[in-house]
Amino acid sequence: MEKEYQGKSVIITGAATGLGRATTLKFAERGANVVVADMDPRCEETVELAKQKGVEAYFVKTDVSKSADVKAWIDFAIHKFGKIDIAFNNAGVLKTGFLTETKEEDFDLTIAVDLKGVFLCMKYELLHMKENGGGVIVNTASEAGLVGTPAASAYVAAKHGVVGLTKTAAGEYANMGIRINAIAPGAIATPMVLDLPPEEQDVFLDPQPLHRFAQPEEIAEAVIWLASEKAGFVTGTILSIDGGATSSAQSYSPGLNPSRI
Repeated sequence: MEKEYQGKSVIITGAATGLGRATTLKFAERGANVVVADMDPRCEETVELAKQKGVEAYFVKTDVSKSADVKAWIDFAIHKFGKIDIAFNNAGVLKTGFLTETKEEDFDLTIAVDLKGVFLCMKYELLHMKENGGGVIVNTASEAGLVGTPAASAYVAAKHGVVGLTKTAAGEYANMGIRINAIAPGAIATPMVLDLPPEEQDVFLDPQPLHRFAQPEEIAEAVIWLASEKAGFVTGTILSIDGGATSSAQSYSPGLNPSRI
């Protein structure tokens, strides 16, 4: 495999499982050294798997909603590698329920992790990158950052905010050699989604013409591309990777598929 990230340093949040782990391992396969962050101790396993790819890998327990934690994680990466080339801000939580059923504490937690966490990560990443010749930031938004999603009002609000942060910062820092983009995945086969009751999983699946869960590795490949020189003219973009879910204003109906008519 091409080691296109040999000598690069990459930092990733939410790396204990799912998309964060898959992306960490994709970067490691391509030669990048990594510092991952999460509150979940399973991140230690992610680090061991990355080391098996022949790179340096470290885990810093980090609450992304706390500025001191975020700064300590970033300072650790700079201390270890001297620089940060790429950041993937991926940590997130999902609390479900219709708006009137959503507890205030669940709303606050979702905004704190999914939105404020991205803000804090970007702030300290950008402070480093603008003084050190540039870099690349990729944020995890969501299909829910582009359209409304029933029973996920707090998550939708947070992910719409991530889209806004991404677009605004991309314009602010483009002249400093920094590219900032976001991915907007649909339903991914990760614990966040697979742990939901079947009827709630169907909320994510029903709008998708492909009508399946994406594998984390499929989404990780998009992050790898956005971080690469191949995407050198791409900034301020929100890349939908959602099985076609946001391509239509109507819910997808297999009965209207031309092959069935």
